[in-house]
Amino acid sequence: MIVFVLECSGGHRFEGWFNHIGSFEEQNAKNLVSCPVCGDGRIKKVISPVATCTLRSETEKRAAPPAIDYQKVAREIVEYVNNNFENVGTEFAKHALKMHYGIAEKKNIRGSATEEEERVLRQEKIDFFKIPLAKEESEEGN
Repeated sequence: MIVFVLECSGGHRFEGWFNHIGSFEEQNAKNLVSCPVCGDGRIKKVISPVATCTLRSETEKRAAPPAIDYQKVAREIVEYVNNNFENVGTEFAKHALKMHYGIAEKKNIRGSATEEEERVLRQEKIDFFKIPLAKEESEEGN
């Protein structure tokens, strides 16, 4: 058996248990998979944290995996956000609310919000992700 995290077009997430990896695709193509909350049949798999085990040769087992440069990964994430998200500064919450309610076109934005503004966004069920920046990086972005 294999378990997938699934999501309908309405945003409801649920687990689906299948006999093998191809079972989901087969059943979904035949419209046999539906959301248990709303009955929607437009279902997709969602990336979920899963551990896997692969068989490796003794040579591969002895070789140390390459080290991950976490600082480099963090810099790449910040660079991606800076290059692909519009900086709306301290008006982040205002823009997010306008997009959520269809007043403004949806787009990738970045900026800052107060704790109270973050609380309002959570109450309105608006997803956002906070990226902590080093002091010199956050000052450069202003």
